[in-house]
Amino acid sequence: MQGVYLKFFVQESNKHHGILTYEWLLEQAKAIGIHGGTAFRAIAGYGRHGQLHEDHFFELAGDLPVEVGFALTEADAQRLLDQLSTEKLTLFYIKAPVEIGEVGSPAEPGAPQEAK
Repeated sequence: MQGVYLKFFVQESNKHHGILTYEWLLEQAKAIGIHGGTAFRAIAGYGRHGQLHEDHFFELAGDLPVEVGFALTEADAQRLLDQLSTEKLTLFYIKAPVEIGEVGSPAEPGAPQEAK
């Protein structure tokens, strides 16, 4: 099936409505029926201001970029973007065409996964 990969980039410690923005994004998508999303924490990155943020042992947490991604239909992507556009929040996103599918057959709940 053809779809899109919609990903947002937020700062790890940024909050919206009192919760971390990446958590808020996942909650918004779930609330409108998006079937799955994932947040990935970067090890390094820089944004439009050019300041490099890196993961170092001695640095304080919360300074790194987080990517929040969704593989979904074009219609679901537009519904999510429309929902987010009503908020007082600026979010950078990338939307790219992808092929979405599954391989294999689902295991029965509780059954051990076998390596093939």
